[in-house]
Amino acid sequence: MFNQLGLVGCGLMGGSFALALRRAGLVQRVVGYSKSPRTTERARQLGIIDTEAASALAAASGSDLVLVAVPVASTEATLKAIRHALAPHTLVMDVGSTKRDVVDAARRALQGQFGMLVPAHPIAGKEVSGIEHADADLYRGRQVILTPTEKTLSDQLQRATALWTALGCKVLHMSPEQHDAAFAAVSHLPHLLAFAAVNALCQQPEGQHYLGLAGSGFRDFSRIAASEPTMWRDILLANREEVLLQSSAFRRQLEALEQRIAAGDAEALEALIAQASQARAQWTMASHSNPT
Repeated sequence: MFNQLGLVGCGLMGGSFALALRRAGLVQRVVGYSKSPRTTERARQLGIIDTEAASALAAASGSDLVLVAVPVASTEATLKAIRHALAPHTLVMDVGSTKRDVVDAARRALQGQFGMLVPAHPIAGKEVSGIEHADADLYRGRQVILTPTEKTLSDQLQRATALWTALGCKVLHMSPEQHDAAFAAVSHLPHLLAFAAVNALCQQPEGQHYLGLAGSGFRDFSRIAASEPTMWRDILLANREEVLLQSSAFRRQLEALEQRIAAGDAEALEALIAQASQARAQWTMASHSNPT
């Protein structure tokens, strides 16, 4: 049980975390802050937070649990803003979709308090954002990746693991580097491709007409192109090295398919398609979620 959650960022991820904590009986009080006072007020009206804070520092003050649920590009400034409010026992976590940049930002911002932070990435989300879409079930049954460093305090890691487990999550531990390489492949690149595919279609003279003919295959493939633009801008830039490595790997496979098509080589083309089909058929998703 935590006495107070300091929620810095009252959006989908932060609001859902607060609701999940409340339902599990793991927190007594929630103090929330967002850059937009209207958002914080709405969070209070919805019963997601108890008290509106005037600043990130005020939200963290007196909290024994702090969740930083802001765009990854804002992590360093946010941690700097709350640093002096953190008590020695405070558990600090983020929910960013990239981890090396978060760890580097935290190292600079928290300095001697760096070990208090347990970087976290819940593999959950929706295409819609905002506090109105907060959902107490968002994290249930999902994977949560914790990426401790050599400085992470062992008791903080244990507390974070226990907390996410109590919310019904499957908790995995990875290094920040392993995390970013993996999610560049299975999340960041797919989003990049979805953005590119939708733009390529819509910028054609007949694009809107073609779009009107699209069925469930296009719907399923393009679903993640509707994701929040600012968040995904920050993710792709933060993990640019790994994303570009994956983009290069994809380009090689696309060129291989194009070459078979251009040559009219049906047998070789079918072999490449079969390779992908078999791999996809054998894959089982660890949890039903929308990775971010």
